[in-house]
Amino acid sequence: MSCNSQKIRALRGQIPAFACVPGCHDCCGPVTASSEEMARLPVKSDAEHEAALAELNCVHLGANGCEVYNERPLICRLFGTTPRMPCPNGRRPDEWVEPHIEAGVHRLIATTRQVLV
Repeated sequence: MSCNSQKIRALRGQIPAFACVPGCHDCCGPVTASSEEMARLPVKSDAEHEAALAELNCVHLGANGCEVYNERPLICRLFGTTPRMPCPNGRRPDEWVEPHIEAGVHRLIATTRQVLV
């Protein structure tokens, strides 16, 4: 397992979960993810990517929400768990993510090659 994969796994385990509003997909715009994170996701065609981008959606957003929710990238997991990335519906975990965990996610994003999801 690569060093980045270990960091991703550790960070994923430290980001609190919370219940989203059913049917909401406000956080499901195009995002970037590292190659390690992309390796966990199904491969989509160029046409699927272009169609999602034209709607400013994530390519993994389906009719019933995120199709890769359990494997979603760190930036998706962070949304709604920090006051700097609040849920527009006011949903949040009981406790905000620890600031050092949020900083760790942003540091990993800044130091790894990112590709558009």
